[in-house]
Amino acid sequence: MARAARSRTSHPDPPRHPLHRLLRTWLDGVSALPAAVRRAYRSRRTAPAATRGGPPRSAPPLGTAPRRPLRSALGLISVTVLGAWLGLVLIGGVRAPVGPMDTSMALRPSLTGGTRIDVPPLGDLELSSHYGPVRLDVDVDRLDPVRSRALVDHPERFAGLQDEVTHDVTRATLGLALHSCAAVASGAAALGLAVYRRPRRALAAGGLALALLAASAGTAYATWNPKSVLEPRFSGLLSSAPSVVGNARNIVSEFNVYQKELARLVTNVTKLYDATSTLPVYQPDPTTIRVLHVSDIHLNPGSWRIIASLVKQYRINVIIDTGDTMDHGSAAENHFLDPVPSLGAPYVWVRGNHDSRSTQKYLTGRPRVTVLDHGRVARVAGLRLAGVGDPQFTPDRSVVTAGDPAERTAGGRLADSLRTQRLAGTPVDIALAHNPAAVTEADGLAPLALAGHLHHRENTTLPQGTRLMVEGSTGGGGLRAVQNKKPAPVEASVLYLDRTTKRLQAWDEITLGGLGLSRAEVSRHLPRENQPGATPSPSGSPHPAGGPSAAPDGPAHRPARVPSGGPR
Repeated sequence: MARAARSRTSHPDPPRHPLHRLLRTWLDGVSALPAAVRRAYRSRRTAPAATRGGPPRSAPPLGTAPRRPLRSALGLISVTVLGAWLGLVLIGGVRAPVGPMDTSMALRPSLTGGTRIDVPPLGDLELSSHYGPVRLDVDVDRLDPVRSRALVDHPERFAGLQDEVTHDVTRATLGLALHSCAAVASGAAALGLAVYRRPRRALAAGGLALALLAASAGTAYATWNPKSVLEPRFSGLLSSAPSVVGNARNIVSEFNVYQKELARLVTNVTKLYDATSTLPVYQPDPTTIRVLHVSDIHLNPGSWRIIASLVKQYRINVIIDTGDTMDHGSAAENHFLDPVPSLGAPYVWVRGNHDSRSTQKYLTGRPRVTVLDHGRVARVAGLRLAGVGDPQFTPDRSVVTAGDPAERTAGGRLADSLRTQRLAGTPVDIALAHNPAAVTEADGLAPLALAGHLHHRENTTLPQGTRLMVEGSTGGGGLRAVQNKKPAPVEASVLYLDRTTKRLQAWDEITLGGLGLSRAEVSRHLPRENQPGATPSPSGSPHPAGGPSAAPDGPAHRPARVPSGGPR
């Protein structure tokens, strides 16, 4: 018994190392951590008020703030609005093609609503399309070259462009609506989770954001104003758009009438001039070669009707165009040249600094059109013509010009061609270039040289005897002339050349009032050697005797003028 009692007696634990006791304490704390977390969680979820049917609970400890539902709701709304705004700004935009353009669309918070269209670098266009807490922003990013080229290559697609744009805008708006819903919900939920760290609060913020977006859309729909496009607000370079648009509308609606009246004016002035010509000076005979010199049309469509009228009235044998028929030399402008074969006379053309290689290629090979370049020689209407295209292509001020040295180099190639023709016994009658600096190199190698570029007339005799005639702008500086206070005049010249010697006998300078004006002037000029009382002209054809003695080249007739309201 005593042995059994001794065996049941507990033996005290042997003493342990201090490090072992520290490890044991840490393990006991870790095992008790889940229970402590559960107690803290339950204490936070338990309301301080008494439960149903149970005894009232004790008041919260001193220093614990009571719950405030209004403050909690306002905090949730603030988090939702801020998160939705961040979502719209960061991931709310969409990219969408609209016709040939690539655009970016986005909804942005706003106090007044509306629509803003940004067209860089021209400026902004704002529409009061609706009222509400969101604004629609549309940015025109770029013009897609592939889709734009497809429109240029297939002009018939312009007829359906409006329907295509409408379809693209509808599809882009639907995509923007779906994307905006995802953006506001994601932004509000993410911010709610970061602030509250509770999934239920995050989901509540996302749902509230969707509700706010739906309410904003309903407000915009209820206040939608489709007539806002009639009263836009412009900023930046577009601030002059209202006046430009107004001028453009007037030009489009009345331009056909203007062309017809101007052509009739040319016809009547010509008849008036013939009827009042009484001085005993040069009168062209049916065998005379009549050349119409035009230049610098610059995309003015009214020029074609004027040229056709002059060809008919003056019985023109050949039209010579010394370049700058285009404005920017783009492929889209090439169809402007389609009336050329139907003007009523062969058309000879040299490239100007606003005409591209694409323009030259488009004209080459067209019926009744001769393109001259690199000193090429062609025989047209009994005349031997040689020309060189402008070596510079400067459609706008972003291109740095090479200056007169490049022009003189091109003129040197023209001069080499003229020397070769002279040595071969086939001299050239007229040398052509766009810039006078280039064609001046042909001095002494051809009796007559024609150019343009300056937008005003100049008539000089070069040191070696070549007559240089620079024509003004037959397009009146182009349609951009409407931007000037006074439109530039429309200028062209009719040259009379002897069929045998190919020498210049006389020329008529025709000047018409610019866009919107109906003034016209025609004046005839004679070379010094062909004026009354001078020595016979190289052709040897008789000229009436008498009259004033030889004088410098000038008008032999008083100009015939028809003011506004004159005969038609």
